[in-house]
Amino acid sequence: MTSADPTRWTRRSRALAADSWGGLEVPLAEELEAYEVEILDGPAVKRVLSTETTSALYTAAQQTADWGAPLAPGDTLDIRIFQLSALVGRGAPKTVTLIL
Repeated sequence: MTSADPTRWTRRSRALAADSWGGLEVPLAEELEAYEVEILDGPAVKRVLSTETTSALYTAAQQTADWGAPLAPGDTLDIRIFQLSALVGRGAPKTVTLIL
């Protein structure tokens, strides 16, 4: 997840119409599309990125501020992605480990 290589994901939906095994992009069922991505250091949250698309960019400047230097190829990064909802607030998170 570098300045040139944003992390992307496929959104989930709370709509009944999204309940399929197709693995395709689902209807949003929300007035606005919004996500928060937590950058983790063990259990601690280093930074929260906000985005209105299914991708987020963790810039080299942000990485340097958080870790003392930009992340390098082969490094790992734990992130937690939340879809925001007007009705539910932060939905259930998806936690993943990225290998850069």
